[in-house]
This record gives sequence, C-alpha cells and structure tokens, in this order.
Amino acid sequence: MKRRHFIVSASAVGVATALGLRPSDNGAPYNAYFSALNKEFSRHGPHRPAIIVDLDRLDQNINTLISLIRPSVGYRIVAKSLPSPSLLRYIMDTAKTHKLMLFHLPFIQHVAQEFPHSDILLGKPMPVAAVEQFYIQHTQVTSTFKPAIQLQWLVDNTERLQQYLSLAQQRQITLRINIEIDVGLHRGGIQKPDQLKQMLALTLAHPQHLTFSGLMGYDPHVVKIPSILDSEADAFRQSQAIYQRFIDVIVNDFPQIDLSSLCLNGAGSPTVALHQQGSVVNEVSAGSCLVKPSDFDIPSLEGFVPASYIATPVLKQSPGIRVPSVESLSPLLSWWDINQQQTFFIYGGEWMAHYESPAGLQKNTLYGKSTNQQMVNGSNAVSLHVDDHVFLRPTQSEAVFLQFGDIVTLRQGSIQDHWSILGND
Repeated sequence: MKRRHFIVSASAVGVATALGLRPSDNGAPYNAYFSALNKEFSRHGPHRPAIIVDLDRLDQNINTLISLIRPSVGYRIVAKSLPSPSLLRYIMDTAKTHKLMLFHLPFIQHVAQEFPHSDILLGKPMPVAAVEQFYIQHTQVTSTFKPAIQLQWLVDNTERLQQYLSLAQQRQITLRINIEIDVGLHRGGIQKPDQLKQMLALTLAHPQHLTFSGLMGYDPHVVKIPSILDSEADAFRQSQAIYQRFIDVIVNDFPQIDLSSLCLNGAGSPTVALHQQGSVVNEVSAGSCLVKPSDFDIPSLEGFVPASYIATPVLKQSPGIRVPSVESLSPLLSWWDINQQQTFFIYGGEWMAHYESPAGLQKNTLYGKSTNQQMVNGSNAVSLHVDDHVFLRPTQSEAVFLQFGDIVTLRQGSIQDHWSILGND
C-alpha cells in the first residue's frame, strides 16, 4: 500500500510540476539586520525564546504617532498592547503623557502602584464584582493613587450603571463613570441618545457616588469595512457624526456639565491617523502601532515600522524531512517542495507569529503543532544551523508579550536591558 501510495503521489507530482504548480525556493540567508541580531543573541542572548523590542524603531514610531496627533488632542497609551511597566514608562516619558487605557483587572492595581500619578481609563466594562475586588485590594496597599479622581470605569448600559451605583453606595466611595458609545463597531455600548440621557440623569442624581467623566467610542471598523460596501472616508464621517450626536445631548440637555472637562476618547491604532484632520474627540488612544505586529500592516499605518520580534534558538537540524508513518514519502516531499530540504526543531513554538528570518521558513502541517519543539522546514538557501536563532514577527502584541517572562530591549543592535512583563515583577 505504501508503494502504491508513493506511485500515485509521484504521478500527481508529475502532473502538478508540468502545470507549474511546484513550489519555488523561498529561502534566503539572514539580511543584515537579522544577521547582526543573530550574532548578538548567540553571544549575549537569554538562549531561550524571547520577545524583542527595538528601541530605535520604537522611538521612530512614537515620533510618527505624535506627528499624527493635533496639539489640542491628548494621547492615551493602550497598555494591553504594551504590557510592561518599563515599556509603559519609556513611552510615557517619550510621548509626554500620563494617560493609560487598561483592560485587565490585575493591571489596574499594578499600574496604580507603579504609576501613582497616572490617569486611567478602562477600555472595557468590568463585572461589578471585579470593581469591588479592586477597591478591596487598593485599601490594603499604601499608594498615593486616588481612584475617585484618577480612575474612569467604563459603563456600557443603564443596568451596569445601577450595579456600580449600588457598589459605590455600599462602600461609600465615588466612581468616575465614562460611558461607552457605539459609533458603528457594534461590540457594545449605548446606541441611542435617549440611553445617554437616562444614564446621565441617574449619574447626576447621585453626585456623592457617581461622577460623569466622559465618553468612549472605539472605531476600528472604519478601516476594515470592504470598500465595495463603504469607503473609509465615508465610514469615518459616519462614526464621527454618531459621536457628535451624543455630544449634542450633553450640550443641549445637560448644560450643567462642563464639556471642556470631559474625556472624549476615541480612535485606536488602526484609525488614529484619520483623526489628524478634524475630529470630535479630545483624546485618542493607540498602542499596537508603536511595536507594529503584523496584524497592523494596514494602509493607515504605513508610516510605522515593525519594532518587535520573537527570537528563539535552533535546537536540532537534519537534512530532508521525516514525518512519522510516511517516512517513505520523505524524499518525494523534499523534492516536490524545495522549502522542505531541511528540518529544524526550535525552542518553543506555536506563538501567534509569522516566520520572519531567515526567509522561507515554514512549519510542517503534516508533523503537527508543538509549543515545546516546533518542527520548521526550509530550503538549503536559509543557511541556518544549530544554535542560530529563528526570528518571528508577532501578529499581535497584547497576548504574545504575556507569554514571555520579560522583554529584551535593543539599542543600535545591541541588547540593552530586560524589562519585566506586567504582573511578573
């Protein structure tokens, strides 16, 4: 049966080759940037999987971002995309902002301790029990952070606002309330002006326990809508018009609220550039664009450069490819796909990332997945050896960074420091 399978497969290969379907060689050695990184990590690296942030590229991205933000508009750092106290501090100092957006309960307490002068806005609504847990923990530590004036809880409907009010009354505290509005993403938040009127009336009726701090409208859908359905420009105008209708409710129905004192938050990395030329918001949020994982290779972020990679050592190397139970097909597989001329097993694997360097590496779908020792294949052109490093580019930063104990920072191609991940120091 194996021999017959080989003959059939060989015949199929012949047909596919004649049709020009045989894969071409995608392999190439390191380019100059990754060649230097490989030498640096071979000499001074942690010799384990590591997440890298290139500070020179990060500086370039910070400058690009700041150039996109009008002087009258504030900048709030999205911490989930940059989950390291030292990384956040570096960006806060460079971008000259103390505003952070948080999405994870343990990070709130950590940031309140680490950055007692920060201004925190939650990026998603928290269960009321999670809010209570924060206050229980906060009373057990010594901190100059004052939640009543430095922390905005995001609330997406009247029912949650009622829950928060009950908690504030029980604990005799004041909660700052930022109301999430749906500007077209349809992932929650209020959709009608009457809902805002109801929530503002409830908030203003309990000044001892609730303080209205502003609105938040996230709009990444604007750059993701297929052009056949709507243009990016029109989608952005529509989202801005929705946001403005909620602002008009505040101005027209609640004149006692000082609009200039409110946090009117919007944008996100995908759309921050669109807010450069006129926007109803007075602050924008962004984080991922500063390290630019591959999911953010979109036209609106063309001015940003990749600043984060995964480096992991090559543990094993062998010629060809051997897959259990189909060993007899190994020569055919390597001949058919020249990108399977060599097999490497790397330290770790299965991250949310793409193989970046050397070019032409690919995981073997027949062999299967491994988070311990991932099989990777490549042609002879990759010039990769045991103890060299494979470099991958994360598809996102928020989940991938959390899988590593620290961040290895680079300056001018040399390892500079090791920065802890939020919650790990």
